[in-house]
Amino acid sequence: MSQDSATATEAVRKLSGRRRREVVAVLLFSGGPIFESSIPLSVFGIDRQDAGVPRYRLLVCSGEEGPLRTTGGLELTAPYGLEAISRAGTVVVPAWRSITSPPPVEALDALRRAHEEGARIVGLCTGAFVLAAAGLLDGRPATTHWMYAPTLAKRYPSVHVDPRELFVDDGDVLTSAGTAAGIDLCLHIVRSDHGTEAAGALARRLVVPPRRSGGQERYLDRSLPEEIGSDPLAEVVAWALEHLHEQFDVETLAARAYMSRRTFDRRFRSLTGSAPLQWLITQRVLQAQRLLETSDYSVDEVAGRCGFRSPVALRGHFRRQLGSSPAAYRAAYRARRPQGGGPEPVAAVTESAVPAQGTSASRRAAAPGPSGAAPAALDTGRGEHGKPGSDAYATGRPALPGQRSAP
Repeated sequence: MSQDSATATEAVRKLSGRRRREVVAVLLFSGGPIFESSIPLSVFGIDRQDAGVPRYRLLVCSGEEGPLRTTGGLELTAPYGLEAISRAGTVVVPAWRSITSPPPVEALDALRRAHEEGARIVGLCTGAFVLAAAGLLDGRPATTHWMYAPTLAKRYPSVHVDPRELFVDDGDVLTSAGTAAGIDLCLHIVRSDHGTEAAGALARRLVVPPRRSGGQERYLDRSLPEEIGSDPLAEVVAWALEHLHEQFDVETLAARAYMSRRTFDRRFRSLTGSAPLQWLITQRVLQAQRLLETSDYSVDEVAGRCGFRSPVALRGHFRRQLGSSPAAYRAAYRARRPQGGGPEPVAAVTESAVPAQGTSASRRAAAPGPSGAAPAALDTGRGEHGKPGSDAYATGRPALPGQRSAP
């Protein structure tokens, strides 16, 4: 992966002399899910030099007093404590037990110290909440499981959360989406450290693709943070979900909430971490996705039943969110659906490559448009501030979903 030397120098601090680049510390907490916790242990803790995969030295560290209890009632005892992190060039937080409770202060201090001394800090899935609590994601792009992305954006407004990415590499701080996306990020780390051949050899051993196209869009549902349930906006959101087949815009929702557009935008963002127009477009695309899976409506009919003013608008937004045309998505879905069985989720067919990425510095410098900007028509294929595919969470996103990384 090509890198701009000036940006790379700016983004990554010089590694402290006592730390070693090949040493990976995995920070575990009680209550963490065992699947996510096992991913970095398997990737970095097994000697696969016979397959051409360079060896890492793994340090499994307890982030708090043990024994650590994980899913299924298992108890784990980590061989190292927080002091071992001082030797690591990479520190991985594979998960955090609760998105609403604060991580231990001692663990946060250890992460900050590691980052200051040049270590690469990685958060898998809900591990991003630990990095955010340590202040390591302030002003940076990041991702997490799509279900928790609105909460991350709300709790840490200085973090540029993008729920559509499988992982985000911002140089010295990296985050991934949920569960299997942790494998994608770990493979990316191996690829960055040792090249494509090493990452490919590891992927073959793990029996996974070396790179996955697309992002989290295909897995999104209509969920919103639980906090919105008691808010007056909940009624407006419920109405919108029930009337997606009608043509209405954010001005209509603001009027139903008896608010100005600017006030409605601000309140909606504070509750969900998302811009209302982007949320509305996403819900329409999700509804189209369901109809393509479960009905025989033509693409034109699907567009009309999802509130798009034209099939062209549906195709544009569908391609931006899922990396596929509606017709190609339906064909791929039906080809993979089990005979005689129920529906089976299918990855969208990506029909073009993800374009070149911008630098992490340029992404942080990009400023969002005014909250009171006039809404873009849903059939223009343009975002809330007149930019193609404008992102509700982070600026400078590629035109197609995929894995964003530092240049």
